[in-house]
Amino acid sequence: MATFVLIHGAGDSGWAWHLVAAELRARGHGAVAPDLPDDPAADLDAYADAVIAAVGDRRDTIVVGHSFGAFTAPLVAGRLRADGLVLVAGMVPAPGERPSEWWGNVGHVGGGDEDPYVTYYHDVPRPLADEALRRQRAHPSAVAYEQPWPVQRWPAVPTRFVLLRRDRCFPAALFRRLVPQRLGITPEELDAGHCAALGRPKELADLLDHAT
Repeated sequence: MATFVLIHGAGDSGWAWHLVAAELRARGHGAVAPDLPDDPAADLDAYADAVIAAVGDRRDTIVVGHSFGAFTAPLVAGRLRADGLVLVAGMVPAPGERPSEWWGNVGHVGGGDEDPYVTYYHDVPRPLADEALRRQRAHPSAVAYEQPWPVQRWPAVPTRFVLLRRDRCFPAALFRRLVPQRLGITPEELDAGHCAALGRPKELADLLDHAT
């Protein structure tokens, strides 16, 4: 059985993965979902350090990064020599690319409706959406957002991508184009919005379980 290392996206916390983590544990896997630092001085390397520290001496790892967590997940996967890497609606970075440059580089202006219940939580039960918003954190830092992605090449780790068909933050068409361009793979698809870990935890856990 694997240990899934679950990395949250911008503004989020490890709590966002709690339903998926429970599903994975019910299947016999381990799961680690740390909070990334909300320190204004923390950079992408500090985020990777925090995840590595949370993993400790666990082995047989599969690293999962959601949304902005895609800037951290490959760093962690490479350092852990993970068995797999899965991006869920992940902002696939290029070597040396600043997160602030990503939007223009991939031809996506971002956004959606300013109401988070419309853009991010439209298919999440309202109590879970309310709790997610209550737990919002100042992540990433401006330092991390302007840091060139600190790798020269994608890690030599088997990589998968889960595209979310009803994502209003990153439309499906964006990743159907970008993932083959940047990763050379075809994304898998899940009928869910951007916060699938809260809206479709069982279905997402099923897809992740196939990585083992």
